[in-house]
Amino acid sequence: MIRKLSEADREPLMALLRKDPAINLFIIGDIENFGFEQDFMELWGELDDRNGQLKAVLLRFYGSYLPYADGPYNAAGFAEVIREGGKSEMISGSAQVAQALTEHLSFRTEKQLLFAELTEMNEEIRTAAASPGDIKKATVHDVEAICSLTDQIGEFLSSRKESRKSLLKTLDSGTGRTYFMEMDGKVIVTASTTAENSMSAMVVAVATHPDYRGKGLAKHVVARLCGDLLAEGRSLCLFYDNPNAGLIYKKLGFKDVGFWSMYYL
Repeated sequence: MIRKLSEADREPLMALLRKDPAINLFIIGDIENFGFEQDFMELWGELDDRNGQLKAVLLRFYGSYLPYADGPYNAAGFAEVIREGGKSEMISGSAQVAQALTEHLSFRTEKQLLFAELTEMNEEIRTAAASPGDIKKATVHDVEAICSLTDQIGEFLSSRKESRKSLLKTLDSGTGRTYFMEMDGKVIVTASTTAENSMSAMVVAVATHPDYRGKGLAKHVVARLCGDLLAEGRSLCLFYDNPNAGLIYKKLGFKDVGFWSMYYL
């Protein structure tokens, strides 16, 4: 049976999501930040007909849908929910779960990224975090200096117009943090988290100025960022499709746990 979820379902829903807090960081964060009674956000759950236990969940956040299940689930039923909702733009989630859903829906394009997770502190992070450079934690006053760096990085160009607004909102709301390193009066390395919640966070926007690459500076900043989150009892995760970037993360202890798929409807 599939039905709409409400505040009364919080406890069993969170118990389901805790089985994989990294994969579920977006759903967990949205529930913690917005609850169940929002026009832009809805949650549906599939309940086991035999025992009534929650076995799968589907989140709508504006026009984006994100499914999660820890086993086989009623993908056809969730697909019907999406069709009935209208104005659907994207489905995203762990590859196996999202793919099952798209077997019942038409989509225009798809994209797959490797999904990596870090769950425990290790000596590599402790060592790398002890950087000889001065690593700072950003405030809203550092937004322009940080974005002046990312403006120069090709992979960030598509989001350049929104970068300042997005970073300001994240820092102001406390749903993420940014660490950075300066040299000669300018930001030369930065790394951020987003979608922080009580269990997990995602590493994003790791960038190094072209003139300072090959010195291991990004590794130090990411290590400090990850070390602080792990010390708070949170796991880290990230998406990547750049093999060179993947090597940096794996040296810090990140392990590939699968693929994250995005389907544009």
